[in-house]
Amino acid sequence: MPLKARAAVLFFVSFFLFLPQVSAQSGSQKLLSIDNYFQLKDVGNPVISPDGEWIAYTMRTTDFEKDETETRIWMVSVDGGEPLPMTAKGYSAGDPQWSPGGSYLSFTASRGEEEKTQVWVLDRRGGEAQQLTDIEQGVSGYQWSPDGSRLLLLIKDKDENESGDPEPYVIDRRQFKRDYTGYLDRRRTHIYAFTPGDTSAVQLTYGDYDHSSPKWSPDGTRILFSSNRTENPDGNFNTDIWVVDAGTGEKDGGLVQVSKNPGSDHSPSWSPSGDRIAYVSSIEPDKIWYATNHLAIASADGSGGERVLTEYIDRNISSPEFMEDGSRIRFVLEDAGESQLASVSVNGSDLRREVQGDLSVGAFDQQGPVTALTIAHFSSPEDIYTYENGELNRLTSANEELFSGLKMPDVEEITFNSADGTEIHGFLVKPVEYREGSRVPTLLWIHGGPVAQFEHSFRFEPHLFASNGYAVLMVNPRGSSGYGQAFSEVLFADWGNKDYEDVMAAVDYAVERGIADPERLGVGGWSYGGILTNYVITKTDRFEGAISGASETLYRSNYGHDHYQLHWEMELGLPWETPEKWERISPFNDVANITTPTLWIGGAEDWNVPILGSEQMYQAMKRLGRETLLVVYPGEHHGIRRPAFQKDRYERYLQWFGKYVKGQDGLDPSMAN
Repeated sequence: MPLKARAAVLFFVSFFLFLPQVSAQSGSQKLLSIDNYFQLKDVGNPVISPDGEWIAYTMRTTDFEKDETETRIWMVSVDGGEPLPMTAKGYSAGDPQWSPGGSYLSFTASRGEEEKTQVWVLDRRGGEAQQLTDIEQGVSGYQWSPDGSRLLLLIKDKDENESGDPEPYVIDRRQFKRDYTGYLDRRRTHIYAFTPGDTSAVQLTYGDYDHSSPKWSPDGTRILFSSNRTENPDGNFNTDIWVVDAGTGEKDGGLVQVSKNPGSDHSPSWSPSGDRIAYVSSIEPDKIWYATNHLAIASADGSGGERVLTEYIDRNISSPEFMEDGSRIRFVLEDAGESQLASVSVNGSDLRREVQGDLSVGAFDQQGPVTALTIAHFSSPEDIYTYENGELNRLTSANEELFSGLKMPDVEEITFNSADGTEIHGFLVKPVEYREGSRVPTLLWIHGGPVAQFEHSFRFEPHLFASNGYAVLMVNPRGSSGYGQAFSEVLFADWGNKDYEDVMAAVDYAVERGIADPERLGVGGWSYGGILTNYVITKTDRFEGAISGASETLYRSNYGHDHYQLHWEMELGLPWETPEKWERISPFNDVANITTPTLWIGGAEDWNVPILGSEQMYQAMKRLGRETLLVVYPGEHHGIRRPAFQKDRYERYLQWFGKYVKGQDGLDPSMAN
């Protein structure tokens, strides 16, 4: 693959895994439909038992008739065989963990009349799950101590409104909103220690700070965590790694600061000896989300020695974990359309891309020589695999029955040059049953972020579009991650410029290939995918139809309305001091240029990318007499979660593009079937 910095890198073993494509000639196979979306099973969160014999994991399913989803805990042997359900139907469970002795499988759930999330345990010898914690406000995370005698808990401060009646929001924080949370108050999430059988937990951290990612030290005497404990946590991204005494808490000198980088340090893990900590570090905070997330290491006693290990790789890493002997650190490495399982030595040398190829590695867990991980492909959602002695073994096939009955499209990795000669990478999905040499209606489908990437993982939209006769361009324009910080940073305070050139070059490429019909083009996306769609339709009339999902348009109007106030300030300045920067990149100012029929769509409660932008663009287009429609989903945030609304959204996608891109008569995009 292009654009991968593989020179001077030693490879341990490479896996180029290709999911066999189902032949489109089989008469027994059907085209993928919207209803198939609700038959998908979402697998994740693998954890290996202490004896290394079992892997617990989660699997989420949808009941469309009940208009709800449910997540259950399952278990599969590392040797394979039939997976076993561990939690019953009727409630959702998450965060599976094994007790250190392996006798119990624990998880979080809210069951019965108790609507707060608690920790529950299942005895592997049999019987019903038993509630382990009874915390009034519930828990948001937990972990067993190494000897199994205690748990650490993440608990948010109590709501002092005991009556439960609505009260006014009293706001005094700089960061006062968060999507899915709402208005923020001074209640914070702290770390507690809990002994099973006790009626209460012991608080270990305090203050006007939130704490996250806690983990016990190997000897059970300390707990590390990530927190922004600066004087003004809402005014910077300076989360650091800390260690607190598991007996006394942060009082009486029981708190140690491990990292002092002014950027964001997070996702920490202990070395087996407990003397060092590995973590993710962003060392250029002024570059906000365009900065690369590196692997760093530091002394656990706070004596210094912070060191960034992976600057030379110039790719985002996540989820670092020391390997069993402490000589290497494993992590997920993002690179040019892939997410790989990789490792380096503790001095940063000897990068090994252990699991790579046409795949996407998600979560992983280690126990002795065995690593359990989730792997997805473009044509297959995540399943559980083991990795041992350089070999992968697939343990689950959660969606095999569904996909064996469907015709799947051909997917081609593509590279092409943008207007200034920059090489751009992406994917071209051809329509199911595509005839070589024919021109077909083509959709430019843009990813969110902007610092994200299309990769070898399953996405429902391109499959749905391909099953309805469209070619789909999925491009990673500048601003995307996976290609180095300079590639992402081009977008800083200059949205809708180089990224626009890159996606339009993709369209030109598909037209020149003789695949895309230049008279039947559509464009769309969600979040930044919707934002870049707005730039596209205000700069060109080449597209016959557009869908802008959850997008922003008049940026100064979102200051203090969405939850990105600090990002906006760092990228564009204060809106009353640098209004020209805000206005220059606001597509609303060019709304009169839009001639493309456009569907504006989003959630009514979205404070990530508020519906305000869609309302403004819809109002302007309506006033201008242009073809447009606004769809707002009540009670929904940035992601549309209610199954009935998910179906409605996909139906509208097909209806809008069907009418305006394909020119199909009789479709009414304002009505869902």
